[in-house]
Amino acid sequence: MDLPRSVRDAVDISDITQLILKERESRDLGRWDDLRDCFHPDSQVRVTWFRGSGADFVAGSIDMARRNVLARHRLSSIRVVLAGDRAIATTSGIIDIPVRLQDVDMNVLCYTRFVYRLERRSGQWRVLSFEAIYLRDELTPAIPGHSIIIDPHELAAFRPAYRLLSYVLSKQGYSVDPDLVGEDKPETVRAMMQDVFAWAGVAAP
Repeated sequence: MDLPRSVRDAVDISDITQLILKERESRDLGRWDDLRDCFHPDSQVRVTWFRGSGADFVAGSIDMARRNVLARHRLSSIRVVLAGDRAIATTSGIIDIPVRLQDVDMNVLCYTRFVYRLERRSGQWRVLSFEAIYLRDELTPAIPGHSIIIDPHELAAFRPAYRLLSYVLSKQGYSVDPDLVGEDKPETVRAMMQDVFAWAGVAAP
């Protein structure tokens, strides 16, 4: 029996939502085979510390875990826009990384919106691209009352939307992309979302 469109859409939205939750949870918990399974072979990922294929992102995530850079991600509800065998999914997220700086335990939090392009191939949804829009970040002590002092000159080279995350990652030996999409450069957000929705063939909000 042919199901109503609303039912089929609800199934697709559920499948995509679970896929994104699986991708982020697998990344956080080191379930590397599950993480690898979330991406199409020709997928692309672009975040602060990495730009490349989904498969290489998994390899880089494994290396990051071995370096003891243990990022965790908190997600809001996921919005899904369907367009046949293509879909867009967006969610607000917080990247949370514990780090030790100047012999003090600290936590860097970066507030973002994650943007996914997804395609259904052979009946299965997988991630085709994953990017973030960077909003702002903060660095706080793990134990209240402790503090560190950072020379402002050390932050001058980093983008305001993700400068503290960039600082922390650079201390871990990572080169950070200075040209990512961020709210400190609103034109990059507009261009990215127009491109994403044009790819799906639907009007941008």
